[in-house]
Amino acid sequence: MRALSSLSLAVLLAVSAAAAGAERQYVPVEQRFSAEQMKATGLDTLSPEQLALLNQLLSQERTATVAEAKREVLAERNDPFSKVKADPVSSTVKGDFRGFANGDVIQLENGQRWRVIEGSLFIGKPVSAPKVTIRPGMMGAWYLEVEGQIPKAKVKRLD
Repeated sequence: MRALSSLSLAVLLAVSAAAAGAERQYVPVEQRFSAEQMKATGLDTLSPEQLALLNQLLSQERTATVAEAKREVLAERNDPFSKVKADPVSSTVKGDFRGFANGDVIQLENGQRWRVIEGSLFIGKPVSAPKVTIRPGMMGAWYLEVEGQIPKAKVKRLD
């Protein structure tokens, strides 16, 4: 929880810094580029009215982009778990089950396939079609739980 709060705070500070930068006076194109750069890009051929319009459009676009990014971060900060509100998956393993290790692909009866990305379990005697539950965790992670077994596996859906 603390890591998520720190992450949200860091993102908010970065966007706030960008927003503060956007609130500063806009620097016109003719002050950003040298005479050679203006000539190389063809900006030296623009009339004063065209150059003023270009500066106005760039200034508005920058302000709008920063404002949108700030709104998104604030919305996520108010609901940091919004992407994790998924329902658990309950099914059975297709065929015999002997355990799992990193990289293994587990096929479920419902047709879903999940790759183990963290964790291991070895069962000496194979179990036929054990019940499994795959639950969402924080930050988009999913965890596989095999009925009657203690260790969980961090998994990623393949389909």
